[in-house]
Amino acid sequence: MLKAQDVKEYALSCGADIVGIGSMDRWEGAPKQCDPRYIAPDAKTMIVMGFRIPRGTLRGIEEGTFYVSYASMGYAGINHVLQPMVCWQVTAMLEDAGYESVPIPNNFPWTNSISGGQNPELTGQHNPDRSLPVSPDKPAPDVFIHMRIAAFIAGLGEIGWSKMFLSPRFGPRQRLAAIITDAPLEPDPIYDGPKLCDRCMACAQDCTGNAIPTDKSVKITVAGHELEWGDINYKDCSRYFCGASEEFNPFMVNEKDQEGFQQPVGAAQQYKIGPTYDYGRALEGASGCIRACMIHLEEQGKLDNTFNQPFRRRKPWRLKWPRG
Repeated sequence: MLKAQDVKEYALSCGADIVGIGSMDRWEGAPKQCDPRYIAPDAKTMIVMGFRIPRGTLRGIEEGTFYVSYASMGYAGINHVLQPMVCWQVTAMLEDAGYESVPIPNNFPWTNSISGGQNPELTGQHNPDRSLPVSPDKPAPDVFIHMRIAAFIAGLGEIGWSKMFLSPRFGPRQRLAAIITDAPLEPDPIYDGPKLCDRCMACAQDCTGNAIPTDKSVKITVAGHELEWGDINYKDCSRYFCGASEEFNPFMVNEKDQEGFQQPVGAAQQYKIGPTYDYGRALEGASGCIRACMIHLEEQGKLDNTFNQPFRRRKPWRLKWPRG
């Protein structure tokens, strides 16, 4: 009989950095549009894998010298190359043992949830312009799994105030993928280790777009646990991530240019000048939700993945741009 430990060890050998298993009943309480039980009603467990974002891919953004490494090796390469390959291999292992499995890498370009950030109050709700449920008691296709909730359910860590998933090994430095299967694998316990997010609000303070509020949150209860994170302004997040501040990108649309700033995400990101590296739009580079959080957790000694030198060794770069 296939054992949970065998599956986890195989996933690690294929390229995952952390692996956890959660039972499907732990999704009770999650929004229907994010609930994988509607994808595979007979599934018993979900295998969730984390793939590290190499700390060094953030170096060039920190220093203002080299942006493509994070975009390619810390983002696109993980989502579009590494995750699918590992999902395929682990899925094949499960199928060879006789268990049906659904691989779900974190690269799907489709969702029928409103996620563009144009109307933050509608984010996560079903978009009726794209598809309709087959019956009133079901979500619309395609169900879009909330990967951070999946990782929590699988015992890999917790969701921080920035909504980034935090693991005790890497903090916010991982991207997630999952496999739903009818294999009866023993689930891991929900994470009950040292608290990672202490609500220091460094993520909010260092977000150049002020997209992470300190006084407004989203709460959800799954697996008998209440989860809470900041109510992110996704419109501002999507623009400032690309450098909507004049201190990071004078060619990018900013709030002074309301006509451009209010455009849909893709159009706003390419307004005035296209992204230099196509996928490489991270000129501001997740300064709050990844870098500031990582620095705080490392300084507290909370992470297992340690380094010989601190990450921040000089002042983070920014342009000396005149403000009017």
